[in-house]
Amino acid sequence: MQTPFFSVILCAYNRAHLLPRALESLLQQDETDWEALIVNDGSTDETSSLASEYVRRFPQIRSMEHSNRGVGFSRTLGMMAALGEYCTFLDSDDEYLPNHLSSRRAILAQNPHTDVLHGGVEVIGNPFVADRNDPSKLIHISECVMEGTMVLRRRTALELGAFGTERYAEGAAFMEKARANGLTILHTNEPTYRYDRTTPDSLCTLAFQGNEQA
Repeated sequence: MQTPFFSVILCAYNRAHLLPRALESLLQQDETDWEALIVNDGSTDETSSLASEYVRRFPQIRSMEHSNRGVGFSRTLGMMAALGEYCTFLDSDDEYLPNHLSSRRAILAQNPHTDVLHGGVEVIGNPFVADRNDPSKLIHISECVMEGTMVLRRRTALELGAFGTERYAEGAAFMEKARANGLTILHTNEPTYRYDRTTPDSLCTLAFQGNEQA
């Protein structure tokens, strides 16, 4: 199988009602050199059958599933199964604008030594989220590392252990490792990742509400 430029990792837990929106935004990309891996994190709804339907219809999409282990574990598992030079992410309640992947590829072409590219988000709804270290405190999304916007050189990220078992703010934890190990990190402000804060059971919303099951 030809190595794609991007491997898009889409982790989902009970997101059958939102998954089609995310996947359709991926299928509408003007960049076509990608594969996608849907990682079903132990869903009990129709996520599994919906993922299977997309796999049947679109050869660029694969799926895998395991018992509920959290989003950090699921992202790493997806990266381990990925084939692309770079891994990036699409959270199941978010979506890409049509030029998201092409804009990131252009940035990487101009900066070929980049190990981590992140940033560039359009927020739908409340732009404040729970602080990683103090969930009772709200901080603006501009102060956060947005996992969905991250583009990682796959081999390098896996050598660092990728994501841990964190169930919240796993991107910030990875970024600490990346900085400590001298990786080349680049930030962009091109807002092509649409982050939807209107989903009532999103991790960010539940974290601020103090829900330990988030």
